[in-house]
Amino acid sequence: MNLKALSEHLGLSQTTVSRALNGYSDVAQETRERVARAAQELGYRPNANAKRLATGRSSIIGVSFPTGRNMLVDPHFIDFLAGLSHQASELDHDILISAIKNDPREAYERMANKGTVDAMVLLGLHFNNEIMELMHSLKLPFIVHGRIPSDASYAYMDIDNYGALYQATKLMLQLGHKRIANLGGPANHSFSRDRARGWSDALGEAGIKPCVEYLRHGYMTDENGYLFAKQVLALEEPPTALICSSVIMAAGAYRACAELGLKVGENVSIMAHDDDLPMYFPEKMDPPLTVTRSPIRAAGVEIAKMAVDLINGAPIESCQKVWPVDLIFRSSTAPPKSA
Repeated sequence: MNLKALSEHLGLSQTTVSRALNGYSDVAQETRERVARAAQELGYRPNANAKRLATGRSSIIGVSFPTGRNMLVDPHFIDFLAGLSHQASELDHDILISAIKNDPREAYERMANKGTVDAMVLLGLHFNNEIMELMHSLKLPFIVHGRIPSDASYAYMDIDNYGALYQATKLMLQLGHKRIANLGGPANHSFSRDRARGWSDALGEAGIKPCVEYLRHGYMTDENGYLFAKQVLALEEPPTALICSSVIMAAGAYRACAELGLKVGENVSIMAHDDDLPMYFPEKMDPPLTVTRSPIRAAGVEIAKMAVDLINGAPIESCQKVWPVDLIFRSSTAPPKSA
């Protein structure tokens, strides 16, 4: 089924059918709906090159990541990408993944100049306003996963990272903990900064000065969870509660506690942020892990929708979202045995 055959079937010109399929407003809504129904029933799929010539669009959303760290083995990135690509496909768009060797600006400029993609999804911006200025100058729609401080308006999808750690710290305080450690993500990422602020503010409101030694930063891996937990628990005044930036880190912290002869939920309370990753089930840990929860795959789905909205001309202000997190209490957290 090609455009000519579809046009003959409908008794319309190829131009009208083409413009109807591409949503042009000069074609009556009734006609657009009739053409769309026929295309679906007859299995018509537009030729990608012809569509690009007609509309100036590639129907491709770009995603880039640095080669310095292999994100293709990072469960967080993989699950985010799964949600993004699935929803993009549902919206008749494809995903182009581009590896950045050195300066990310080169990759963004290349994609914009070649017209390779209709929009970009930016990941892991490190408080870099230069990137934001570049993207605005390229006139290429883009959406940020997360947020960074910027004077310019931009599209973003984020979770309430501040609220996640504020809630977690308040819970530990309500249980009676005063020495609360924050095993966080990389220090140069905005979500880590926001979580550290939530932790610090909750402690401050309780009249407790945040202990610098209780704050650790690094990639959210099992090994870092293990190392950070061992480090803080070896302090002269060890924390009685650990808040981890991911369930993966919490698994490492559980392992450290086992080696030190500490029972989670009795000698040490542990909770974490849960991105709802496959193969990581906090409810099945021993003991079940208390979490703040927001599925990262759902964020990928939402960003795909928002990217297509931007491509179709939606205002930036309508593509700025911050999702709250859920707090799920389980037996890994309990009142401390001693202050």
